[in-house]
Amino acid sequence: MVTDYSPSQLINMADFISGNHSALKRAESSELRCQQINARLPATLAEICNHLNIPMVHLSNSYVFDGEKKLGYNENDGTNPQGIYGRHSLAGEKAVEEHNAHIIIRYGWLFGKHKKGLIKSWISSAKKNGGRLEVARRRFSPTYTGDLAAAILAVCQQVDCEANVWGTYHYSGLETKKEAEFAEQTIKYAANHDEDIYRLLDSLVITDREVRSPEIPNSTLSSKKIFDTFGIKPKSWHGNLRATIKSLYGSRRSSLAAKADTAAPAATNGSATKSSAA
Repeated sequence: MVTDYSPSQLINMADFISGNHSALKRAESSELRCQQINARLPATLAEICNHLNIPMVHLSNSYVFDGEKKLGYNENDGTNPQGIYGRHSLAGEKAVEEHNAHIIIRYGWLFGKHKKGLIKSWISSAKKNGGRLEVARRRFSPTYTGDLAAAILAVCQQVDCEANVWGTYHYSGLETKKEAEFAEQTIKYAANHDEDIYRLLDSLVITDREVRSPEIPNSTLSSKKIFDTFGIKPKSWHGNLRATIKSLYGSRRSSLAAKADTAAPAATNGSATKSSAA
C-alpha cells in the first residue's frame, strides 16, 4: 500500500493505544498487540523505506529508559526499559536504526484534545473523593500534542531539503513537573469551568504514592539536541493545558445540549398522543 503513493518520506506515528494514557499498564496484559504495533510494524516499514530508498521518521517514547536518572534524559543515555511497552518500543527503535536514513523522535508525556484520559480521571476522582487525589511519585515532561506535530513537520521539511540529520532526538514541553504538581494545576484550571471543582479548591489534598512498575520515577527528556540541529524550541504547555480542559467542558455542554434537543421532540410527541387519546 505504501508503494502505491510513491512517498518522498514516511512518518510512522502508530503506537499501542495511542489515544489513551493507560497504554503503559495495558501493554502488560496485551503483549502480542503491543509487539505488533510498537516493534513489528516499525521493522516492516523500515524495510519498505529501504526498498524505496526514502527517509523514515519514527516516533518513540521515554519508557525506553528505567527512570533512575535524576536529570532529564538525553539521546546518549543508556536504555533500560522496565515494562512490555518500553521493551517493544525499544525493539521498534532498533529495527528503524537498521535503515540508514532514519530519524527517531522520542516525545514527552503527551496531552491534548484527543489525549486527555488521565486529566479527566484526575478531575473525576477529585469530585468523587471530596477533593482528595492520589497520584504517582514521578516526574515527567508535559508535551502538547499540537506542539509535537509542529516539531515533526519542521523535521520533515528539513529532511526534504536533504539535510544529513539522521539519528535519535528528544522533544518535550518546556517545563518538567511532578505528577502531583501537574494534577494540581489541572484541578485549578478545571475550577474555571466546573462549580463542583471550584468548591473543592480549599479542601484539595493531593498525595503521591511510590511508582508501580511499569511506571518509572523520571521520564523527563532534554530537548537540547533537536534545538541545536533543527532550531526547534520546547514550548510552554500552560496555555494548551487550559485550552484542553476548556474543550473537555465544552464537549460536555455540547453533549448535554444534544441530549436535550433529542429529548424535546419526544416529550412533545408524547403530549400530542395523550391529547388525542383524550
